[in-house]
Amino acid sequence: MRQQERPVGRGWRFRLHEIVFEADTFGGKLFDVLLLTAIVSSVAAVMLESVPSVRARHGPALLGLEWGFTILFTVEYLVRLASVRYPSRYALSFFGVVDLLAIVPTYLSLILPGGQSLLVVRVLRMIRVFRVLKLGHYLAGGEEIAQALRASRPKIVVFLASVVSIAVVMGALLYLIEGEANGFTSIPRGVYWAIVTMTTVGYGDISPGTVPGQMVAALLMIAGYAIIAVPTGIVSVAIAQRAGHPVSTQACLACSAEGHDVDAEFCKYCGASLHPGTSSGGAETAAASGDPG
Repeated sequence: MRQQERPVGRGWRFRLHEIVFEADTFGGKLFDVLLLTAIVSSVAAVMLESVPSVRARHGPALLGLEWGFTILFTVEYLVRLASVRYPSRYALSFFGVVDLLAIVPTYLSLILPGGQSLLVVRVLRMIRVFRVLKLGHYLAGGEEIAQALRASRPKIVVFLASVVSIAVVMGALLYLIEGEANGFTSIPRGVYWAIVTMTTVGYGDISPGTVPGQMVAALLMIAGYAIIAVPTGIVSVAIAQRAGHPVSTQACLACSAEGHDVDAEFCKYCGASLHPGTSSGGAETAAASGDPG
């Protein structure tokens, strides 16, 4: 008699992944809500600790809270690593890096006083609220922007190289025209002025004092408006080309990657099944969850 097969993809790693990475179940949503509450509380504690009067009165209590949150987030980070098949891929992902940066400053403060102030990076973890509240369309918009930026990278690199070249040439030109008498003490100082002028920031800490220098500055200011518009146009075109490609909030069981198409069956990064328990992805899911099948 043939032994009854056990359901695939339902091992401890799969169940842990559902709670930690997904918000489709009650356990997963509860985990994310508690996590977001802890993140907000931790960031508030760090901000309050930076106020001298509050630190003088409640310093020890805030320090204890900070270490408590750090230990909690450390355990959570290790659980996330354990719940995916390829921990290194999660560790090197955007959320993986942010999760690591959320705990490192506290340990760093043991050897570098004041390092805990960097813990405000934890506010970046609030991005997870989009998953908890099912705001998938916002995630889709963010994914479109990210893909547009990646597609525009070669053009943006060329654009930035051109801007840097213009800044160096203009900075050197103003150094020759103005000289040290008007604050242009070196070519790097002139390059700094050119960048400030092109970006229309205009700090005013250094400015040309001669007519030729002012004419060059006027031309650079006019060119600055055109220069600023270039990257906007490049990215806008890329976004228009990416429009109409919605993404889901499904996280891969194997590598925790997100940003898949709504009708995707497999992860586009590692090839693992995105739908555990289905006939097409059962074997892959079993391997990803650590079950023998």
